[in-house]
Amino acid sequence: MFEEINSDYIHKYDVLRTLVFELLHFAMKMQPSAEFNKQAIHASQRISTLFLELLERQFPIDDNHQEVNLRSASDYACQLNIHVNHLNRAVKENTEKTTSQLIAERFLQEAKILLKHSAWSVSEIAYALGFTEVTHFNNFFKKHVKLSPLKFRNG
Repeated sequence: MFEEINSDYIHKYDVLRTLVFELLHFAMKMQPSAEFNKQAIHASQRISTLFLELLERQFPIDDNHQEVNLRSASDYACQLNIHVNHLNRAVKENTEKTTSQLIAERFLQEAKILLKHSAWSVSEIAYALGFTEVTHFNNFFKKHVKLSPLKFRNG
C-alpha cells in the first residue's frame, strides 16, 4: 500500500480503497458472525445505505473537469425516487446525523484531500466540488475547518 500511495498512478486512491475493502472482507471471512447474517435489513437501513453509496460514488475527483452532480438532500432523494423528508428521517435514524451533515463531511473530506495532494488551485477544487463561486467554497471550508483553504494547504 505504501508503494501504491507513493506511485504516480492517477487512480491510486481507487486501488487503495479496493485494497482496504479486500482486507475488510478477508477479516470478516476469518470469523463470520452468525448473528450478523440473521439481522433483517429494514427499509430505512436500505435507504441509508443507498444514500451513502451514492455519496461515495461521486469521489474521488481525479479530473478537474469532473463535477459533483448530487449536492443536496433533495438531489439524493430525487435520485432514489423518494421524498426528501423520508430520506432525511431514514438517514437520521440510522446514522444519528442529518443528510446535510453527512454530505458536508464528505465534501470537506474530499476538499482536504485535494488541497493536500493535488496541484489544483482553490478555484479548480471549488468548481470540481460543485461550488458556483469560490467565495462559497471558502466560506464553507472556513465554517467547518476554521482555516481558509490556502492556510490549510500550506499548514
